[in-house]
Amino acid sequence: MKITIIGGGVIGLSSAWFLSNAGHEVTVIDKTDMQNNCSYGNAGYVCPSHFVPLATPGIVTQGLKWMWNPKSPFYVQPRMDINLIKWGWKFMQVATEQHVEKAAIPLRDIALLSQYWYEQWDQSAEFNFSYQHKGLLEIFKTNKGGDKCKALCDKAHQLGLLDTTMLTKDELQSLEPQTEIDAMGALFFKCDAHLYPNKLMQQLLDILAKKGVNLVKGEEVIGFEKQGKKITGVKTNTTIYPTDEVVLSSGSWSRELAAKLNMDLLLMPGRGYSITLENSPYHINHPSVLVEGRVALTPMDGNKIRFGGTMEITSTKTPPRMNRVQGIVDAVKTVYTQFDIALPPNEKIWYGYRPCSADGLPYIGRTNQWDNLIMATGHAMVGLSLGAGTGKLVAEIVEGKALSMDISPFHPNRFD
Repeated sequence: MKITIIGGGVIGLSSAWFLSNAGHEVTVIDKTDMQNNCSYGNAGYVCPSHFVPLATPGIVTQGLKWMWNPKSPFYVQPRMDINLIKWGWKFMQVATEQHVEKAAIPLRDIALLSQYWYEQWDQSAEFNFSYQHKGLLEIFKTNKGGDKCKALCDKAHQLGLLDTTMLTKDELQSLEPQTEIDAMGALFFKCDAHLYPNKLMQQLLDILAKKGVNLVKGEEVIGFEKQGKKITGVKTNTTIYPTDEVVLSSGSWSRELAAKLNMDLLLMPGRGYSITLENSPYHINHPSVLVEGRVALTPMDGNKIRFGGTMEITSTKTPPRMNRVQGIVDAVKTVYTQFDIALPPNEKIWYGYRPCSADGLPYIGRTNQWDNLIMATGHAMVGLSLGAGTGKLVAEIVEGKALSMDISPFHPNRFD
């Protein structure tokens, strides 16, 4: 069967890996060279701990408070955009305790599925992407942050993530003896792992090329050939690719492509930034999330540390706001007090756009409008974490096999 995948990020490439292994003729199309998308610049977490969606109670109020702070970790750019208005209205509607409760199980299940496949890849001879299952620390400096972590710990135990525990200040410091930590304590998710995204992506590209997958770089999808409820061809700016199945996994650009198929996909770009110290003079043993600063830190590939953060709901055409990177640096210094980190030059700062659905859950599955279209997008900040699992699910959908989990909460038409 001819499968055309639109998007060369970790979701698209993971889908290609499973589909090519199943014997399908796979083409991956991306308008870039597939060398610097969101799948490269993220924190590298493989995190069942992230079972709380972006749309949570209080986030709207907090976002309004942060709107006037140029260094804040969450920001929505005000503008007259009908797509933003529709997205924002639905986001506010679903930001409830009931939604958080319903979202936790599917987010847990797809994260555990994905983690299983990353571990399978890590144990195989064809991959080596610095995978480490060492857990994740959520570090708090205030009583309010500690209360939030305690509630999250209790919820994790309810979900069966039993290797989750609260740490005192001294217990936290004992896990990171190489550097001083100024904090009250931490929530330790021992269930989490991390990897070096740059290695994973490059290895996926190399492996897929060897498998005979057609990796089409630098071509932009501009339309589709259709017959009835089937897509028969994918049009780029240079040619047309005949197809039996289409996988739409183009990240923050998925809404525009869905519109070409008469679909109104509630999805907005959420820009994030990261800095990587390639030969870090500082050392940490575990990835961490700073609860109050909303910043992520990850040790990577032996001698690197990556700092990342912010969620900036904006247009992909809006210039980057480097003062938000200063906010990341400042937040790190409040906890890792010995880290003397300067704001690097702009060319050393990575930024990219995460595809954010209106309820914080990805869009995965067939659509009501088209018989041979599979959506695999909208993963927000956990695209890397859910990449391998999403790829497995896409392959199962294409082949009509029993699914590894219930994907009904991820239905692409759930807001119609």
